Amino acid sequence: MITLEPEALRTDRLALLPLRVEHADEMAAVLSDPGLHTFIGGAPDTAEDLRVRYERLVAGSPRPGEAWCNWVIQLRDAACLTGHVQATVTADDRGTAAEIAWVVGTRWQRRGIAAEAARGLVAWLRKHPVHTVTAHIHPDHEASAAVATAASRPPASGTTERSDGS
Repeated sequence: MITLEPEALRTDRLALLPLRVEHADEMAAVLSDPGLHTFIGGAPDTAEDLRVRYERLVAGSPRPGEAWCNWVIQLRDAACLTGHVQATVTADDRGTAAEIAWVVGTRWQRRGIAAEAARGLVAWLRKHPVHTVTAHIHPDHEASAAVATAASRPPASGTTERSDGS
């Protein structure tokens, strides 16, 4: 059985904060660009839709042996939310594996936020220990492919990725 719970994480510029229902209003604005759905389909959620979705995510997976770990990404200097990262953690015959995903709002893209957040998430997963981390990337989504590549590398010298506990 997996009992993994997200905890606050810090990287050089970011705070990854465990998802709360109260994040829905700000995140609805962050994720409001329909262009964010080019590769994943659908349309932006309203704040109310996000509240309902976040209630479900915060409650956790109904499946035994599966943990949902979700964070919002906060740019610490600006004290604003910029996107989210998530991991679905499951047990397999080798131990624990995770599927990860990320979305950064259009206004915040091309600043390395997704790569830094994904590296922080992978570093946290490796401490638990998760033996396999998988990200499903659309073959035409070059930016996400670059984030996945960055997340698979150790942090650059001088970059800190640590848990702040909780």
